[in-house]
Amino acid sequence: MAITAAMVKELRDTTGAGMMDAKKALSETGGDMDAAQDWLRTKGLAKAAKKSDRVAAEGLVGLAVRDGRGVAVEINSETDFVAKNAEFQGMVAQITTAALDVDSLDALKTADLGGKPVDTVLTDAIAKIGENMTLRRMAVVEGDAVAAYVHNAATEGMGKIGVLVALKGADTGIGKQLAMHIAATNPASLSEADLDPALVEREKHVLSEQARESGKPEAVIEKMIAGRMKKFFEEVTLLGQKFVMDPDKTVADVAREAGVEVTGFIRMGVGEGIEKAEEDFAAEVARMNS
Repeated sequence: MAITAAMVKELRDTTGAGMMDAKKALSETGGDMDAAQDWLRTKGLAKAAKKSDRVAAEGLVGLAVRDGRGVAVEINSETDFVAKNAEFQGMVAQITTAALDVDSLDALKTADLGGKPVDTVLTDAIAKIGENMTLRRMAVVEGDAVAAYVHNAATEGMGKIGVLVALKGADTGIGKQLAMHIAATNPASLSEADLDPALVEREKHVLSEQARESGKPEAVIEKMIAGRMKKFFEEVTLLGQKFVMDPDKTVADVAREAGVEVTGFIRMGVGEGIEKAEEDFAAEVARMNS
């Protein structure tokens, strides 16, 4: 596979590696972007890839909580200007409230909102505002108590990042603190048992290759791998993470001391997983003058 300049640039932007290192990584892995990221990490030339850094969709995440049930809904728009529009925000609030009574995105799209299906309400808004919008996803958590937190709120109950935390036991205020922690750290799962096996296997492979680069005996390497995997689990699982407001304790410790059990969480950020095509400014100017 031919390695293009665009591929090299994408890998550099994602990993922070140098141009020649990025080019060599792509050459070594046949142009496979994920494998190239792992190759760079194995060589100590890059940090773990964060694809979320490249997302750029606009819109809002809305949160609603009622009777131990919490919902998060993402509605995208083309521009941030529309996301700041009071009419758009009002629609997001109504749709999010409607989500409390359904169990899936498909059911939400057909739910009644002022005598019309939500899908129709969205279509009408597109026609009126003149910009494409998408009801992209919803998620639900349930517990004895559900705490909500919106980071960088545009208005009450909605913003760029929304977090819900489900608790077993009475919430005396710890729920919001945990939600703020989740907004800051973006854990991959609640616990080690909930982690995606593919993610675990990929990380173990990278750490194994790094350890073997040391040239130490196999027995020592196995201990190195075990230690690094333990640290990995502590970094990416909510219950294993150091609590941002008291780093001497883990989230599990803090929850236990507060007399609650964290049973689930949602962290939803606007545009996660959606990549925005970069506009070639010179080409755009050329088109305008053609």
